[in-house]
Amino acid sequence: MLSPDQIDLNMLSIFDAVVEAGSFTAAAHRLDVAKAKISVSISRLEQQLSCSLFTRTTRKIVLTEAGRLLHEQCQPLLHGLRDALILVRSEQSTATELTGMLRVSATVNQAAQSLAPALADFAQMHPRLRIDLRTGDRITDLVADGIDLSFRMGWLRDSSQRAIKLGEFKQVMVAAPSYLKKHGMPRQLQDLRQHEWLALSLLQTPLTWKLTDSRGHVETLHMKSRIQVDSPSALLSLVQNGAGISVMDAMTSRVAIESGKLAQLFPEWSLPVGGIYAVLPPGRLVPAKVRAFIDFYRAYI
Repeated sequence: MLSPDQIDLNMLSIFDAVVEAGSFTAAAHRLDVAKAKISVSISRLEQQLSCSLFTRTTRKIVLTEAGRLLHEQCQPLLHGLRDALILVRSEQSTATELTGMLRVSATVNQAAQSLAPALADFAQMHPRLRIDLRTGDRITDLVADGIDLSFRMGWLRDSSQRAIKLGEFKQVMVAAPSYLKKHGMPRQLQDLRQHEWLALSLLQTPLTWKLTDSRGHVETLHMKSRIQVDSPSALLSLVQNGAGISVMDAMTSRVAIESGKLAQLFPEWSLPVGGIYAVLPPGRLVPAKVRAFIDFYRAYI
């Protein structure tokens, strides 16, 4: 077995990519190299370490105990090295000369409402910067997907995440006029239990809501739901089509309320305020392009 200073760091980087991507093929695509190079590098690394790093089957690869230990120890160091190199390189350019690829993820709603327009303006300011916007309402694995920056709205479930709070948003209770015409207008909060409630399953407690009036009095509602959905966009469509009553963020529902497609219920009661967050992958250093867009988007919203 070779001594540690004789091991090629490039092979360790390829090993890390295979673990994060989950396969040789996915790692080759991510690194933009031939699959054969991935296979040869892993085999050579295993020979140099005199141990197997993966158990290979026809369908998947699984880390051996030695592979797991190597990845646990090497991954933070490799990421720190990459971050340092990116930071040094990016700091050599001025703010008007951002280059490389910026990969950003967000929910479909947030991307359509504010993130995509902000990225369009940011791209015009930095013509040498390439941008990859990925949308989806499910939380993604930033490291595995190679995401530089993710934007999320609401309440972060994982307190260990590297998150920067950019702002807040209000929530409102809404229903379509067609629904209210058919089922009647609820006059008191407790009347809501007799209505169809639409639940957003992405929330931690989609059926429990605390509302506060102007005097500070708090009412807690425990709802029942026949219909639930995992997308704010789909929830908006369901509400607009008269499927029931629900709570939505004020930004998503504002246009529909102003146009008369939705009616706000109980405006005298306040719902919990949510946060708008920039979430970063693990690592100590933040590249200049990421810091620049976080500052730009904070001002934009």
